[in-house]
Amino acid sequence: MPGLVTAKGVLAFLADEETELKVFALKTLNDDIDTVWTEVADELSQIEALYEDDQFPERELAALVLAKVYFHLQAYNESMTFALAAGPLFKLDNPGEFEETIISKCIDQYIAVSSLHHAPPKQSKTDTALPAISTTFASGSLDGSTVISPTTPFSQSTLPSKSLLSRASTDNTILDPTFQPTKEGRSASIAQVTDTKTQIALHNVVERLFETSLKEGKYKQVVGIAVEAKNLDVLRKVIKRANEDNKRSKVATQEGSQGPAEELMDYVLGICMDVVQERSFRTEILRLILDLLNEIPNPDYFAIAKCAVYLDSDEEASKMLQHLVAKEDRDVTAVAYQIAFDLYDNGTQEFLGKVIKSLPSGEPPKKPEQEGEGAAESEPLLQDQESPEQALPEEAAKAYKNIRSILDGSKAIKLNLEFLYRNNHTDLSILNKVRDSLEGRNSIFHTAVTFCNAFMNAGTTHDKFFRDNLEWLGKAVNWSKFTATAALGVIHRGNLTQSRKLLEPYLPRQGAVSSGSIFSQGGALYAYGLIHANHGADALDYLRTAFKSADEEVIQHGGALGLGIAGMATGNEEVFGDLTEVLFSDSALNGEAVGLAMGLIMLGTGNAKAVETMFTYAHETTHEKIVRGCALGMALVMFGRQEGADETIEALLSDPDPTLRYGGILTLALAYCGTGSNKAMRKVLHYAVSDVNDDVRRIAVMSMGFILFRKPGSVPRMVELLAESYNPHVRYGSAMALGISCAGTGLDEAIDLLEPMMKDPTDFVRQGALIALAMIMVQQNEVMNPKVAAIRKTLKKVVGDRHEDAMTKFGASLALGIIDAGGRNCTIGLQTQTGNLNMPGIVGMAVFTQYWYWFPFTHFLSLSFVPTSVIGLDHDLEIPTFKFHCATRPSLFDYPPEQEVKTEEGPTMVTTAILSTTAQAKRRAQKKERAQRRESMDIDSTPTVSKAPSQPAGDKMDIDDDKKTKGEESKEKKEGESTGEKEGQSASDAKKKAEKEKVGYEIENMSRVLPGQLKYISFPAGRYKPVKKPTGGPLLLHDTQPDETKTLIEEKLKKVTTERAPVAGASSSTPRQTAQNLLSQASRGQLPSSSMRDLNELFQLGARGAEGRAAQLGGGLGGSGGAAAAAGVLTAVDEDNEGDQEADVPRDFDYFTDAEDE
Repeated sequence: MPGLVTAKGVLAFLADEETELKVFALKTLNDDIDTVWTEVADELSQIEALYEDDQFPERELAALVLAKVYFHLQAYNESMTFALAAGPLFKLDNPGEFEETIISKCIDQYIAVSSLHHAPPKQSKTDTALPAISTTFASGSLDGSTVISPTTPFSQSTLPSKSLLSRASTDNTILDPTFQPTKEGRSASIAQVTDTKTQIALHNVVERLFETSLKEGKYKQVVGIAVEAKNLDVLRKVIKRANEDNKRSKVATQEGSQGPAEELMDYVLGICMDVVQERSFRTEILRLILDLLNEIPNPDYFAIAKCAVYLDSDEEASKMLQHLVAKEDRDVTAVAYQIAFDLYDNGTQEFLGKVIKSLPSGEPPKKPEQEGEGAAESEPLLQDQESPEQALPEEAAKAYKNIRSILDGSKAIKLNLEFLYRNNHTDLSILNKVRDSLEGRNSIFHTAVTFCNAFMNAGTTHDKFFRDNLEWLGKAVNWSKFTATAALGVIHRGNLTQSRKLLEPYLPRQGAVSSGSIFSQGGALYAYGLIHANHGADALDYLRTAFKSADEEVIQHGGALGLGIAGMATGNEEVFGDLTEVLFSDSALNGEAVGLAMGLIMLGTGNAKAVETMFTYAHETTHEKIVRGCALGMALVMFGRQEGADETIEALLSDPDPTLRYGGILTLALAYCGTGSNKAMRKVLHYAVSDVNDDVRRIAVMSMGFILFRKPGSVPRMVELLAESYNPHVRYGSAMALGISCAGTGLDEAIDLLEPMMKDPTDFVRQGALIALAMIMVQQNEVMNPKVAAIRKTLKKVVGDRHEDAMTKFGASLALGIIDAGGRNCTIGLQTQTGNLNMPGIVGMAVFTQYWYWFPFTHFLSLSFVPTSVIGLDHDLEIPTFKFHCATRPSLFDYPPEQEVKTEEGPTMVTTAILSTTAQAKRRAQKKERAQRRESMDIDSTPTVSKAPSQPAGDKMDIDDDKKTKGEESKEKKEGESTGEKEGQSASDAKKKAEKEKVGYEIENMSRVLPGQLKYISFPAGRYKPVKKPTGGPLLLHDTQPDETKTLIEEKLKKVTTERAPVAGASSSTPRQTAQNLLSQASRGQLPSSSMRDLNELFQLGARGAEGRAAQLGGGLGGSGGAAAAAGVLTAVDEDNEGDQEADVPRDFDYFTDAEDE
């Protein structure tokens, strides 16, 4: 039947009295509505009358026609309402534009209605202290509702939040959980459904959609709608349905692979951590996931650990570890060890301490020695208390002991230290070039070289540069000396057992008069904290005692920084009280450090009392440095609190003091770090372009890097225009934002924005661009990013350029250290390998940005350095020898080549000038000679074997010169023609070389594996298999042949004896010690190439005559070590004691030489 051309005749039937004609008209119009809807639109009132007539049998058909007409009129709310009224006539499975649009509209409406009925959760135990903040800062309501609202956190209004997917405009957002009747008309895209029948129809349509999707196995679509609708009942139902379907299908999953329920749980966990922006709702979802995981017979224990860390549920983590150990299975115990490593990687010191406390000690219980009746009375009680300890079998006790060593960090720190030590690829030639290029007497340059050395050797324990440059080190004065001493803490970070011995020359002595510089003593306490960073178990008591007993402000400054770093996130009230006392002394010198340390101790706790103390004192003091320290401290207390920090942020941002506004922006950045929150981004962008203070604008732009570091690709687009701002502080902020968010990614878009900024007219903008480029390019080689070679060359050029500004040179020195961080084995990681926030890394980066005001804060960047390794461990936590496979070319992830050291060339001989007359005479002589030769060849037709007459030397040289000039002429002729060919040939050679390089190679255990390399790593069939997909760091292995003997990797660090730190102006060791060290290292086969040259020189000197040795060693014994000093020890006589008899003076003797005989 042909389609309708006009609807006039059919529309006339609608006014007919016969019901059959009306139904016929509606059916006809419904079939051809896409072509005649313009005419039908004029008769909508008639069709609506039919729909409203209860006696009309085809009301649903009338509703469907109305829905389609309104759809063409783009009145989608009305169209959806009538489509819902159409009931089963509205076909969900029709692949038409009308159906798809209305279904989408129904889902939006369902989300809105469901969100409206979602009740906000009760505050968790970790948020109990937060309401006190509102009494301090808020002038509005005190019921806590303003804390919950995630859309307008910086006002006292109770406007609703946006959709979890955070759509761009408010017209496209859904209804909100706190939606108020007075606001209902604000969004034209959402229909206000008040009819109960329509709501039921909406619910039925969505249920039909859900059922269709679940039958097809499309669980993730339903999960997405449920999460956005905040409907946890649907979420629970979907996950259980997936589990039941999996059991019903009876399809055996492959070993090591996940079933649909486990995959879905991972998906929910992923969107919960990455998409959901409300902290309170995220907590609800994680609680649900945790409950569901515990109901599954063989759950994903790693997902449970992730939930437990985020929820701060130490009881859950402890219960899970005990459950795994109780199974007494070697493979399951290995999983428990891996989970312990993950917990240490993601948890705070306070959280880990609670888990350790709740676990059995693994030590045999001590039997109480009691006598008499008292023993009998207390015995049952003691038995009850110690029954868990007594019941532990030997294997379980060993497992608990190992788990405790992992959770307290000692095992992971030891493994990372060993990895960085044995794989150290620091290029000392770069460091020496920086030292030679920058004048050591200038404090900023001396400090720059110190930072470069500290970053290059971070965590490697390789302090050879300091020991070899004691004269240069002696040029440090005052705060440069403080910084240089603290650098030892960066270099030896994690060397927990040797920290006291190392820093002994510098640490302040308790109860005795310290002879060293107060700057060295303060720097040593700072270094001690850096060595024990985020692992203050053994160091806090010592640092606290040293801090309290210090009288000098400089020592208190270093002690406060050390306390803060070592006691990070412990929430220790006693240490906080000690710091508060010093803060109230109102000393500008140590006030900044003390305020920062207070924030570090209470890091992420949201402690209202701590914030109130600092906020109040910041208004009372007159010292800007103290105000800045308190502002930093408040920002750190609110780390990761999200909505819980809103009142504090509002109070700080509304303050007239720009330093406190600066703190407010930093609080916002740390509270919402890694969330990608739109509301936080809107706020920082507003302040970036509107605040009157340059410092506030700078930190506002920089904060984008912290908020968006999980989405690095979006940052260049965000700061593109800001990078061209007229204000240099905004340009600097945009450079640092790119560096922070894109660190270690080698992102081309970020590099393209930063390259022009290296030539910026303002020196500190160039400084920021160089530092940011180094952060982005860390661990990149030329194969991964071809621009890295040019950037390295630029950095070296800037350092050596005499005409460059000091600030830019300082930035280039830092950049050279950052780009080769940790012996080229570290990257900058603001999130852990399992995807959580890397708290020490983020805090280190945030405090590092404060080097703008105070250079010693630069050392904090070392907290962001994360070793990039795979360290396989067996069931006994030992390091076996095995290999794994990488499916790429070796050059792709190889170390960058070391810089070639150019040998100093001596003066070259100047070529003798040849006069034109001499050249003409030579040519005439050569022409004459050739003519004679031709004549002689004509005469002697037969060859003779007689010797040719010898020619004068000069003539012979002339002939050679002639040949040479001919060759050179021919080369010059061909040079222009063959240039293009040579270039093409060299390119083809490089291409052939790349083609010849085989794809796939073996990697030894405890080797460098970059984050981008992990996806290419596989474990071939062999003895060891990983317990989980490698994410970097310690990886537990299942040993498939446990009864066979295993080969272990020898730990090199155990054989190295840590020497005391070098003291400037004195020899680092006596000549005898130097010789003994060289010989002992040689005997163990650990002598580096430089020391081997020293030893060879030593033996050569030892083989010479006594008088020759004396001449060689005349002034060598006072040096800092090396071959001369060592040789002096080997040939020297032992020192005399008092009263010893002197040896006879040897008489003179004669000796003769061959020359005298002649």
